[in-house]
Amino acid sequence: MFSRNRRSAAYGWQYVTNRCLNLLRSRRTAEPLPGPGTEIAASPARAPERVVEVSWQLHDLKLAINQLTPEQRAPLVLHDLEGHRYDEIAAMLDISVAAVKSRLHRARLGLLDAMRQWR
Repeated sequence: MFSRNRRSAAYGWQYVTNRCLNLLRSRRTAEPLPGPGTEIAASPARAPERVVEVSWQLHDLKLAINQLTPEQRAPLVLHDLEGHRYDEIAAMLDISVAAVKSRLHRARLGLLDAMRQWR
């Protein structure tokens, strides 16, 4: 049988995994197509090449997040994507607040390194 810490950790990872999957599913919505006769404003942000570039950046960012260790990924997702406070994350993952901050810092450094090509 698992000890209390192992059960808490297993629950924490299951919680984080489910939240991540739900977040990714919720972002799959597509923009509605403009109706007939609607003018589409030409803006630099909607230029086809910019749309493709942003799409590739997001793809690379997702890959970089997936390449983080689970210990780094969980605090990053919980804090930066879901907005949880350090103390909440520490309780969810059964670690100290200092460990949350340290793992979050290492995760961000890893993402910066992985995304260096896009600067």
